[in-house]
Amino acid sequence: MDKKLLDILACPLCKSPLIYKKEQQELICKADRLAFPIRDDIPVMLEDEARKLTLQEYDALS
Repeated sequence: MDKKLLDILACPLCKSPLIYKKEQQELICKADRLAFPIRDDIPVMLEDEARKLTLQEYDALS
């Protein structure tokens, strides 16, 4: 994932900064508890494509 791209990306819903999870290939919005997938190095920033974080995943971010 390109560092410059990560610096400018924000959550499309609330505009919060995103957390990059390299192992899971996801961008996490902590405020909305959503994980946006990264496919072929391209972030898919659509609400319909995002998955809800479990309570355990959310707590692990803190």
